[in-house]
Amino acid sequence: MLNELAALRVRAGLSVDDLAQLTGYSVRQVQRWEAGDGKPREAAIGLLRSMAADAQDAGSGRFNFIDLFAGIGGIRRGFDAIGGHCVFTSEWNKYAQQTYAANFRDNHPPHGDITTIGTDEIPEHDVLLAGFPCQPFSIAGVSKKNSLGRLHGFLDETQGTLFFDVARILKARRPAAFLLENVKNLTSHDKGRTFQVILKTLTEELGYKVWHKVIDAQHFVPQHRERIVIVGFREEVPFSWDDLQLPPKGSIRLKTILHPENGSEKAEAPYTLGPDAAVNGKYTLTDKLWQYLQGYADKHKAAGNGFGFGLVTPNDVARTLSARYYKDGSEILVSQGKRKNPRRLTPRECARLMGYGDDFRIPVSDTQAYKQFGNSVAVPVFEAVARIMQPHIQALTETTRRREAA
Repeated sequence: MLNELAALRVRAGLSVDDLAQLTGYSVRQVQRWEAGDGKPREAAIGLLRSMAADAQDAGSGRFNFIDLFAGIGGIRRGFDAIGGHCVFTSEWNKYAQQTYAANFRDNHPPHGDITTIGTDEIPEHDVLLAGFPCQPFSIAGVSKKNSLGRLHGFLDETQGTLFFDVARILKARRPAAFLLENVKNLTSHDKGRTFQVILKTLTEELGYKVWHKVIDAQHFVPQHRERIVIVGFREEVPFSWDDLQLPPKGSIRLKTILHPENGSEKAEAPYTLGPDAAVNGKYTLTDKLWQYLQGYADKHKAAGNGFGFGLVTPNDVARTLSARYYKDGSEILVSQGKRKNPRRLTPRECARLMGYGDDFRIPVSDTQAYKQFGNSVAVPVFEAVARIMQPHIQALTETTRRREAA
């Protein structure tokens, strides 16, 4: 736990060296005070209180960030909310680009495949965001690389994976902070070796201070969805996951995202129709598909397997929405009573399930929308993480600007 002097220094955006220069004391003296050895001079504390207040008044954010493997902008929304300004976006899928462009009015269009973009084409930024796909890592032995005359650093070990593109940009641009997102199983892939290479690359090769945590979106939305979040800072900061406020799991149920079908919401064709905004009949399963799914579930149940459809009611929490939802919708089927076949979620309900507001535009077909929301992050998770990163981002960016000004 930081003492008052260290906490105020961080809030003011100062390094130990900066504080020593400002107060006229030695670096060693400042370090002793922060370690609890002796009491800081009241003048130093007063100066820091004033500077910390000024930093707070300067606004929450005003930093630049880039959005890599952006999808439809789920991670970005959290950093927009804390005052960030997106200066570069990369997303290779043309349909995701279409949805992204419809929802974010930037002065730059989404760029394509990041593997074809040089670091010199990427603007300076304070924070790097990336929901990079997990690809298998091929880690050759050091001896083999030596025999080929190749480097055997961790950056070289990640060649051929999309994480390499994150690493090369971090190395070239040195942003103050980053946030990476991936599936929970990243930590166990290849018996944990993949994740160890990633952590070693970020810490030993690139010199960042790194924290990671698996977070279940069920704290914020009615869906069980576990993802790993990796946070890094260029310098030492008092970041802590303890600052992340997580509502109790299961406190939010599906009824909060389902169409009420009672006229209390405006119809949104083609998802809902008529004066009651009833769900379009096309989302109800056909008799043939429903019979197939029941037979499939019975077959696997008899074999002792857990495979099958997921039937839910408004009072339930759903399984994880996946990109394959467009195929048959079986992972989340909404019950419509015993006399009617269940139905799929509409794309609007999928958007809500991922934490997107009803103002989020869906300009693509149902098939593409299902893929996009199934591949997306749960927005409220990253809004919460962005909030606990904010003071540390601000402290580092303010320090950088003071140094540049000096």
